[in-house]
Amino acid sequence: MEDSAKERVVDDEITLVPYYPNSAVTLAWYQDPGVCKQVDNIDHVYSIELLERMYTFLSTHGNCYYIQYKGVLVGDVTLRDNAEVCIVVRREYQNRHIGRRCILDMLALAREKGLREVTANIYAFNMQSQRMFESVGFHKTAEEWYACRLDAEPAANGSGM
Repeated sequence: MEDSAKERVVDDEITLVPYYPNSAVTLAWYQDPGVCKQVDNIDHVYSIELLERMYTFLSTHGNCYYIQYKGVLVGDVTLRDNAEVCIVVRREYQNRHIGRRCILDMLALAREKGLREVTANIYAFNMQSQRMFESVGFHKTAEEWYACRLDAEPAANGSGM
């Protein structure tokens, strides 16, 4: 996609790098059973085939980026064509507000695209993700679904809209 053809600088620590095949690095993120449970509600890790199918889908149905934190790839984030946002951050890099900052940037990208709302599918047991999404303006709309209206600019500190 043309919109994801260039890097997005989130801040002095985070850059979003457009997707390119890189399973030698990315497969390790999806070998953590806890992370796979968080993002896909599955009790097994990804195979290389599943990983490649996932990235093929995300990169052809939205703006898919790797999250580069202090020079290291630590996860991925996608704004899908249907206005759903998806994110994964390696466990050892969680709780550093990386996800929050990337989601705020995806909301900015959604505004650039003229979208009025962005959604996220978050499993009921994933309280950590629920709190993070709520902190940047998402509200629960249905079982395991959250939405963020893009009528207003986000708060400068990322504490909501």
